[in-house]
Amino acid sequence: MKKIVMPLLALVVSVSAATAQTAKDVFDRSVKLTYLGLDFTKARIVGDAAAKVDEIIDNHYPNINQKVVNEAKKFDVAGAFRREEVSTDIGPVNKRNAKIDPDNVKSDNSDDYQAMKPEDVAALVKGFDFAGKSGIGILIVMDGMNKTKKEISGYVTLVDMKAKKVLFTERVEGGLGMGFGYTNVYLTGIKKMIDAIEKKKYTEWKSTYGG
Repeated sequence: MKKIVMPLLALVVSVSAATAQTAKDVFDRSVKLTYLGLDFTKARIVGDAAAKVDEIIDNHYPNINQKVVNEAKKFDVAGAFRREEVSTDIGPVNKRNAKIDPDNVKSDNSDDYQAMKPEDVAALVKGFDFAGKSGIGILIVMDGMNKTKKEISGYVTLVDMKAKKVLFTERVEGGLGMGFGYTNVYLTGIKKMIDAIEKKKYTEWKSTYGG
């Protein structure tokens, strides 16, 4: 029996290793990427006492995610990662955002802005439902908006969806806009985050992780 089981076990390990994603794969343009949207479940809004939290959770967060997908030329995630196109699936992230506890959103403590750490992102990814998807996902884990600083930030996170493993993650910042409405103000910052990836971060990440 051992002579049968051991080769089978070796085959399983071999297949598993062959299908595992690596950080280096992100920079192989033949490898498919899936954009998963913005996860706001740990994000804090600092310095905005007038923010209507229920409206933000119910309306603005899903609208922000939808606009990034619908206006792909403006929010050029594919171009930032040197792809002709990326697949999109914001369903799982919208489900997560809809369950945010309103009592955990606003804060008057400046230390709550950018309080998230990379290990917090790894824990979030471990608990994320990727709906059976495999391959590499791009997930932006928002860690806050600071109205006083007129700034947002979030961890741009590349994940092996099947293994629920972070390949790499880094905080990226963006300035808030002056447009009308919470959605548009926030989207200005998100565009600046994506532009920062395209102009600078991608090259830095490729140098660090793509060798």
